[in-house]
Amino acid sequence: IIPKVRGNYRSVKMEYLIDEAKKLAEQGVKELILVAQETTMYGKDIYGKKSLHILLKELAKISGIYWIRILYCYPEEIYDELIDVIASEKKICNYLDLPIQHASDTILKKMGRRTTNKDLRDIIGKLRKRIPDIVLRTTLITGFPGETEEEFMQSLEFAKEISFSKVHVFAYSQRPGTKACNAPNQITKKVKETRSKQMMHVTNQTKQAFLNQQCGTIQDVLVEREINTNLYEGYTANYTPVQFHSDKNLCGQLVAVHITKANENDCYGIPTTA
Repeated sequence: IIPKVRGNYRSVKMEYLIDEAKKLAEQGVKELILVAQETTMYGKDIYGKKSLHILLKELAKISGIYWIRILYCYPEEIYDELIDVIASEKKICNYLDLPIQHASDTILKKMGRRTTNKDLRDIIGKLRKRIPDIVLRTTLITGFPGETEEEFMQSLEFAKEISFSKVHVFAYSQRPGTKACNAPNQITKKVKETRSKQMMHVTNQTKQAFLNQQCGTIQDVLVEREINTNLYEGYTANYTPVQFHSDKNLCGQLVAVHITKANENDCYGIPTTA
C-alpha cells in the first residue's frame, strides 16, 4: 500500500540534501538519518544509477556531524559500492533496517517481494562478512493471506537463526486497494495473533541476547534527553538505547558509557568521563 499512499518514488537532488545537512550541522544537529520509501534506490530516477553511496561520501565530509544512519533499505537493492562506503566511512553507523517482511519463498512472492529466502541469506551474509559488527533490524508480518503453518515456521526459524537486534512484528491487516485485501484464504484473527505472539517471543529472545552482549563494553552514546533528574537517555551507533546518571547537562553530546546492565528494552551504564 505504501506507493499508493506516498506516491511514486522520487529522489531529491543531492545538492539540496547536502545544503540542508550543512544547515542542520550549523544548528547543532549531530546525527543525520536517511530514510525514504526505498532508500537504497536513491538517485536512480535523476542520475540514472543508484547514488546513495555518493551522497553518503559527501555527507560524511560535513563538519559537526557525528553519525549518519541509514533506514529502510530493501535487501534486494543493497549493492557493493554501498556496502564498501558503510564499511569505510567512520561516520556511517554500522546499522541497517532491512524490511524483509517474511522468509517463505511462497509468501514473499505473494507479497510482491523481489527476494527469496536464499537471497536474504546471501545479502545478510555479505553484509556481515564485509562489516562484522553490523547490526540489523527488520519487520515481519504474520498471517498474510494463505500463510500455512509450515510457511510461518520458515519465517520464525529464519528470524531465530539470523538473530536480528530487534524485530517489529505485525499481524497482517487488510488494506483496501491492495491485492491481498480481497485474496482468498484470509487467516483468522485468532491464528494471526497466535503466530504474532510466537514470533515476538522468539524475536524478544534474540533482542535480549543482543542487549546482553552490550554489557561490559564501552559505547559512545549520543545523548538525546534528560528523562528524569540527572537521568539521561541516548543511543549508541548500533542503535542501542542507553540510560545513565550524571550531574552534568549532557544533552546533544557524545558520551562514552560503560554498559553495566541490560534491561528488557534498553541498557544502563556509567559514563567514563562525566
